[in-house]
Amino acid sequence: MINFISDLLLILPAIIISLSFHEFSHAFSAYQLGDSTAKNAGRLSLNPLRHIDPIGLLALIFFRFGWAKPVPVNPYQFRDVDEKTGMLLTALAGPMSNVLLCFIGVGIYTFIPNHVFYTVPLLSRFLASFCSINASLAFFNLLPVPPLDGSKILFGLLPDRFYHGAQIVEQYGFIILLLLIYSNVPSRIIGPLSSGLINSFSKLFGFFN
Repeated sequence: MINFISDLLLILPAIIISLSFHEFSHAFSAYQLGDSTAKNAGRLSLNPLRHIDPIGLLALIFFRFGWAKPVPVNPYQFRDVDEKTGMLLTALAGPMSNVLLCFIGVGIYTFIPNHVFYTVPLLSRFLASFCSINASLAFFNLLPVPPLDGSKILFGLLPDRFYHGAQIVEQYGFIILLLLIYSNVPSRIIGPLSSGLINSFSKLFGFFN
């Protein structure tokens, strides 16, 4: 029980930061493209209270599958880009924000002297959790299954004649996603990719350390 509470105190802040920045990045991207829907809804903010869904957060902690409040987007407000491209870029912003946080986390971990970790061992565990969570969130959200960001990215890459037809799949997407999670397919894919990303960043920073 003590270990569980200790792990929770480390994981919870990392999850909240990662999810909040992910959703903020969606809102920021949409706003930069001309859509002020998320801004008007108070979602253009790094305040976790604007983004965290309590049930989704608990599900992520206990079942490793959760969600935050979806960011509202009105593709008809996009300027200089069409609906497809705007949705693709807005969707891509979320996973890429987690890649960026993972990159920053690995960098901090690499350049902090070892004696600091010996003095504050919880710092090492927090940074390791932070990097792992962000890498996992990035790749999980890139899965091309609705309602994940990867489906919107895929739809944005499809030819126009398939775009609107592909959106029909969204009504079955959540069921498909649950079946995939139940069969443990995402974990088999995301685990190696996350480790590979963190190792690549570690090697990159290793050249400068």
